[in-house]
Amino acid sequence: MKRNTIETVIGAVVLLVAGIFTVFAYISADLNTRGGYIVTANFNKVSGLAVGGDVRMSGIKVGTIVSQELDPKSFLAKVTMNIRDDIELPADSAAAISNESLLGGSFLEIIPGGDPDIIKSGGSIEYTQDPVDIVQLLGKFIFSASSSAKKE
Repeated sequence: MKRNTIETVIGAVVLLVAGIFTVFAYISADLNTRGGYIVTANFNKVSGLAVGGDVRMSGIKVGTIVSQELDPKSFLAKVTMNIRDDIELPADSAAAISNESLLGGSFLEIIPGGDPDIIKSGGSIEYTQDPVDIVQLLGKFIFSASSSAKKE
């Protein structure tokens, strides 16, 4: 009987510690999207971009990617993001998909413009830049180097 009590107490402690780690991970991940306003942007392709990913301006997280969907009329990838309330995006801002590193993930970078008008909630960013495909660039470089070597 004494052994069952000890096992029960240890099990309860393990569950309590697991719960604390779960709460800590949720708080650290900053997954809450309360507040803010919704902005969309259309891209030709969104390789490496994920829902829940960061939206950054000057390297600082200013929002989160809420959804990605294909626009059935234009066949462009429509990215919806939630931007913090305290950030006002100029109307001529641009959005670019950037890489964290050569092997890392992607994030959405906002390049602010200089227009005095701001993008309202539900508005869209008109100027976008697709991600750079490093594999494709490397392939072009290799094949151009090999074709120039054959000419000599």
